[in-house]
Amino acid sequence: MKLLLIEDDPAMQLSLTRSFERRGLQVAACNDGAQAIGRWQASAPDVVILDLSLPGLDGLEVLARARKAGLSTPVLILTARGTVGDRILGLNVGADDYLPKPFDLDELMARVQALGRRAGAGNAVNNADPQGKTFCGMRVDAESGAVYHAGTLLELTPREGALLRALLARPGSAIAKERLFDAVFPGADEVQLEAIEVVAYRLRKRIAHTGAQLVTLRGLGYLLKAQA
Repeated sequence: MKLLLIEDDPAMQLSLTRSFERRGLQVAACNDGAQAIGRWQASAPDVVILDLSLPGLDGLEVLARARKAGLSTPVLILTARGTVGDRILGLNVGADDYLPKPFDLDELMARVQALGRRAGAGNAVNNADPQGKTFCGMRVDAESGAVYHAGTLLELTPREGALLRALLARPGSAIAKERLFDAVFPGADEVQLEAIEVVAYRLRKRIAHTGAQLVTLRGLGYLLKAQA
C-alpha cells in the first residue's frame, strides 16, 4: 500500500513515516498545503493522511480542491482539532475518516488498512464484469443487469439488484458499507448511510433459497458467502 502523508510537523512526519515503513507500507511525505495536491497527483497513493493545520493552504481547502479535481483517494484526517464540529466539517468536505491527536499508532494503522481495503473493494465493485461468472447458482446478465438463479430471474427491486450485483462482484470478500451505499444510492445526498441496512435486510430474504448468505460485518460492511 502506498501512503501520502501530508503533515507539517517534522518530528511527527518522520515518526509516522518510519512506523509505516516498518510495517511494509510505502510513504511519500509533504509538509506544505500549497504543494500537496501536486504531490498527491504525482504519487498516486492508495490512502492520504492529511493534517489540517498546514502552511500555505489549510488542510480542509486542500481536501476540497482535491475532490474538485477528481482525486478520489480515501483520506484520513489526522489533526489536533478534535471537536465534533471540525470532524463533521472534514467529513462533509470529503474525508473518509477522522482521528484526533493524540492517537494510538495501532489504531491509526488499523484505520489506514481499512481505508485501503475499502478502496480496493470499491474499485472491484466499479470495474468487475460479472458476465458468465456464477456464485451459488446466481449470475448477472451484463446487458440488463438482471440477476438469475439457476436460470430463473430473481424478483428484486432496483436497489436490491444494485446491492446484489455489487456483492457478486467480490463474493467471499468484505465490502465496506460506504462503497455499497454508493452503488445502491448513487448521488443520493439526502439519504442516510443506515438506509443500506434496510436494503440488505430485504435482500437477505430474497436470496435465502439460493444457498448464499449475506453476512453483516459490524464496523466493516457486508460479505456474500456460501451457506455452510
